[in-house]
Amino acid sequence: MSEAIENLATEDPGLNLIDAIYKRRSVRGYLDREVPREVLDRIFEVAQQSPSNCNVQPWKVYIASGALKNRLRDQMVADTAAGVAPNPDFEYRGDFVDEYRTRQVECAVALYSNMGIERSDKEGRMQAVLRNFEFFDAPYIAFIGMDQRFGTTVAIDVGMWAQTLMLTMVAFGLHSCPMGTMRSYPDLVREAFDIKDGTKILFGISFGYEDQSVAANATRTRRDPISASVVFRSN
Repeated sequence: MSEAIENLATEDPGLNLIDAIYKRRSVRGYLDREVPREVLDRIFEVAQQSPSNCNVQPWKVYIASGALKNRLRDQMVADTAAGVAPNPDFEYRGDFVDEYRTRQVECAVALYSNMGIERSDKEGRMQAVLRNFEFFDAPYIAFIGMDQRFGTTVAIDVGMWAQTLMLTMVAFGLHSCPMGTMRSYPDLVREAFDIKDGTKILFGISFGYEDQSVAANATRTRRDPISASVVFRSN
């Protein structure tokens, strides 16, 4: 570890892991405030310690801010509003039924209720969709991808990296929102970052300091008891 990282490590926050897990949530409104570069470096250095199959560390991360972020925002908003069909690198499979559908609906109701959007409000629902492509006004948007030769098994490794990243952000007083919608226009991302190595985009994460005045940020979702998903057996 370099001397600079050693000095920075002594200033790491004291928030414990369990507190960070309970504090983490999807935030959909941010302050127009930059994060010090040394803080960003430390956050991503911590996330780099995530586990992966055979330690291949498959995640590729492209972070846009400033003018580049604004250009990507404007392009994605315009394409979405114009009905340009998404062309994701990976097929999205989200056919939620039974209890999964119940949880999905509960989440949508909680979010849209806080935003004051009725189910019949088509314009309001469209504006809510566009908020995704506005990155919820976050000062940073990260696009996460992996080599085109990898499949589901390695994508799980990328997911573990993302969870480590988001928990570390909480520890440093930041919030984030993982966004499947950021897979919609991968060619724009490749052009913006001059990506020519075959990296395919999986999803994105908007992040920054939370704007607590944004109504959507009051949304909370419940978690089922572990009996709904965990089975213990000894014989």
